[in-house]
Amino acid sequence: MPLVNIMVNGRAYTIACDDGEEGHLRELAGHVDAKVRELLSSVGQVGESRLLLMAALLIADEHHDAAHKLHLRSEEFGALTSAHEAVSSRLAQSEGLSADAFEAATRRIEDIAAKLADA
Repeated sequence: MPLVNIMVNGRAYTIACDDGEEGHLRELAGHVDAKVRELLSSVGQVGESRLLLMAALLIADEHHDAAHKLHLRSEEFGALTSAHEAVSSRLAQSEGLSADAFEAATRRIEDIAAKLADA
């Protein structure tokens, strides 16, 4: 397991991660550090533990909002899929009815043509 050095709020941390996850871990640490810096500019230095907790809560709130929006979009997609299936079913029925009507009209025309040929 590789060890990765990250910086959050000007402090170095060494974190273990799975092989190949080093870049992702650095990216996540950069996101946490950005939140901490954002908080520092608005609330000032309130202690490292509190600052990290506040950053974690902000990130959790963002995650919650994103998950909620994803759920809503998933429901919308489900509704659109159901509507599409209903329209497809109606279209198939209409095509069937049109084909039946076309065949009936063809038979009538053939019958008329046969009667005219006999006349």
